Amino acid sequence: MRIAQVAPLFESVPPKLYGGTERIVSYLTEELVRQGHEVTLFASGDSLTGARLIPGSRGSLRLDDKCRDQLAHHIVMLEKVAQHSHEFDVVHFHIDYIHFPLARRWSTGYLTTLHGRLDYADLVPLYREFRDSPLVSISDAQRAPLPWACWQATIYHGLPLGLYHLQEDPGDYLAFLGRTSPEKGLDQAVEIARRSGMPLKVAGKVDRVDREYFEEVLRPMMDDPLVEFIGEIDEQDKQEFLGNAYAVLFPINWPEPFGLVMIEAMACGSPVIAYRNGSVPEVMRDSETGFIVDGPADAVRALERLPEVSRRGCRRMFEREFTVERMAHDYLRVYDGLVRSGREELALTEV
Repeated sequence: MRIAQVAPLFESVPPKLYGGTERIVSYLTEELVRQGHEVTLFASGDSLTGARLIPGSRGSLRLDDKCRDQLAHHIVMLEKVAQHSHEFDVVHFHIDYIHFPLARRWSTGYLTTLHGRLDYADLVPLYREFRDSPLVSISDAQRAPLPWACWQATIYHGLPLGLYHLQEDPGDYLAFLGRTSPEKGLDQAVEIARRSGMPLKVAGKVDRVDREYFEEVLRPMMDDPLVEFIGEIDEQDKQEFLGNAYAVLFPINWPEPFGLVMIEAMACGSPVIAYRNGSVPEVMRDSETGFIVDGPADAVRALERLPEVSRRGCRRMFEREFTVERMAHDYLRVYDGLVRSGREELALTEV
């Protein structure tokens, strides 16, 4: 099959540091190439891929201090996608909705995976207008605010099987990995560490939009002797960081669409203590891959029960449900459906 993947330009594919969407695009693209499909990747020019790369910008935009208008680069990339659209059986977008007016006017099949939250009232008129745009959600919880949209499937993220390995012997610290934005709950992670008396290591990304919050609210917390702030880490460092953790904390206070760190922890064999929001009850298995809790006190009680959780069991759950092979299989099934329906529509118009 001839497939195009269209990635955001904020990070390279794969990202050099943090970047969940771009990382998933990379895993999916490389797996489709491995399976023998003809894949073209539209992404930043510093991306690394086995597919044909058509750059939408010279490099990743977040790390480009000279970039002042990120949308401009995405519009240029969309024009390139349109120019090449006739070459593909299906075009798979990962850039929210900015392509909707363009893609509905061409004959090539297309699909959009939505990677963000959908509970904003502003999105309702947009998705009502584009009810014909085929969508994939990354959890059932994500799609709940727009149940009437053109959903084709819910497809959970997946990781390469050999990316991480089981770490059977845990360390003595708690780990937090993610953005330092209010919704990710780093303040809650610090509170859990304080109440439990356990050290907390923080691998956190500080975006420009979160800088003020980090400096005013979180920075003073990083002075606690129990807390070690490491900063952003790359994919190679995650095995040691997550695998050696006694537990990984995921105390989110927003409707998390998926939560990649949960399955990264599973792949390393590390249990997760997560707040009951968004996709958490779908991705986690309470008492099997960690514990789903309702606040700091509940999290501390869960830490006391952590010996009940098998690290081998965490790894088995990852291997069973969250591999890139399973993810690619699910997407190919949707691609096939789109191609078949496109052919049927064409046949009807020719009658």
